[in-house]
Amino acid sequence: MGFELQAYGETVARLLELEEGGERLMPLVAEGPSNDEAYRLLKAAPAKDLFPKSAHPRGALAGLWLYFSCFEEAHETAQDDPSPEGSFWHAILHRQEPDSGNSAYWFRRVGAHAVFPALVEETSRIVKKYPEAEFRPSVRWDPFGFVLFCERARQQPGSPSEAAALEIQRAEWRLLFDYCARPKK
Repeated sequence: MGFELQAYGETVARLLELEEGGERLMPLVAEGPSNDEAYRLLKAAPAKDLFPKSAHPRGALAGLWLYFSCFEEAHETAQDDPSPEGSFWHAILHRQEPDSGNSAYWFRRVGAHAVFPALVEETSRIVKKYPEAEFRPSVRWDPFGFVLFCERARQQPGSPSEAAALEIQRAEWRLLFDYCARPKK
């Protein structure tokens, strides 16, 4: 999956470059801010300024907060977004909390999201690298199954399951962030 930083504008590209340019494997459990400079810059930048032409600027901002492991700020931003995208970010946050029941609640509110087909495709590609991983996607994305998989993977540090979960989570983040942040056509 290609991830084009410049598609989101110079400011967002510079922000993401502070932490591996969209390649970061976010932890399965929220740890706190990963980059102090990104935290300061995000605190000072309203969503409408960062994503002036995007379809879902608040969702994109929630995604940036999540990318930099700023749980409280991501939670506040997602909680204030009643869209399916806000619920999706909210669900991911609670999966990382970890609070699988709360995550499942928010995934029920998401419904069938437009990024799910691409996520199935990416997940199929990822799990081929980890045949020992205990997760296989079906024809449709199962966010509840992925929540449970992440729960098990957290208990197996260094395992193929943890590696697969981290990569799938990154693919999920990229797809949803792109959906929210890319300028409207």
